[in-house]
Amino acid sequence: MTQKVAVLGTGKIGEALLSGMIRGGWAPSDLLVTARRPERAAQLHERYGVEAVSNAEAAKSADTLILTVKPQDMGTLLTELAPHVPADRLVISGAAGIPTSYFEERLAVGTPVVRVMTNTPALVDEAMSVISAGTHATGAHLTRAEEIFSGVGKTLRVPESQQDACTALSGSGPAYFYFLVEAMTDAGILLGLPRDKAHDLIVQAAIGAAVMLRDSGEHPVKLRENVTSPAGTTINAIRELENHGVRAALIAALEAARDRSRELASGSG
Repeated sequence: MTQKVAVLGTGKIGEALLSGMIRGGWAPSDLLVTARRPERAAQLHERYGVEAVSNAEAAKSADTLILTVKPQDMGTLLTELAPHVPADRLVISGAAGIPTSYFEERLAVGTPVVRVMTNTPALVDEAMSVISAGTHATGAHLTRAEEIFSGVGKTLRVPESQQDACTALSGSGPAYFYFLVEAMTDAGILLGLPRDKAHDLIVQAAIGAAVMLRDSGEHPVKLRENVTSPAGTTINAIRELENHGVRAALIAALEAARDRSRELASGSG
């Protein structure tokens, strides 16, 4: 791979992406990083053998710029970058809620922008990265984004109009599962189990269920029915979940996350 890629604002997700690219065959000499703190930049250089540069130097030298700063810091970064980014650079944004038009308005006319929403399982190479093209991005630009993000998990192309829904479902998704595991662990303690044993039981159940969902090809209803015996323990638990409106609460929660993503996109909060 001969194209230079720069990761700007390299925090946890940026570092996970960087390490995934190197494991996937990218040479450290083809990768650049920027960081707000000099000691962080030095750490990345020592850890991965990549060159740490300024944001302006990255914009001038790299063929692809991956912007991984927080959404609230994106405007400042673009102001710094704009004088240095030629229109043939591919700009990839990993910021939640910010549309590609935001970047296109602040960069040279014709700059290709790709929007990517990944999630924290990138840290263990199990991310889902959802990819959308801006006005000037081509299929080749989307393919390049896929090549980069496939190093930390799976990728999925969607129209940008679906990004807010994907943010709610996938970007925030791991947090819902952690919340569920936390609640189930507390239930295990209430039922008389030590915390560590309750945790191990639930985590392995979650891993096993996830693998079956991924690999069996069965609908989740079918898999649930396979565990649900007539008049058994599981159906009694399911009844209580339905009585307490858990399904409706999950749907409402995802709608709230989607609405917040739209608010961020509109700049209203």
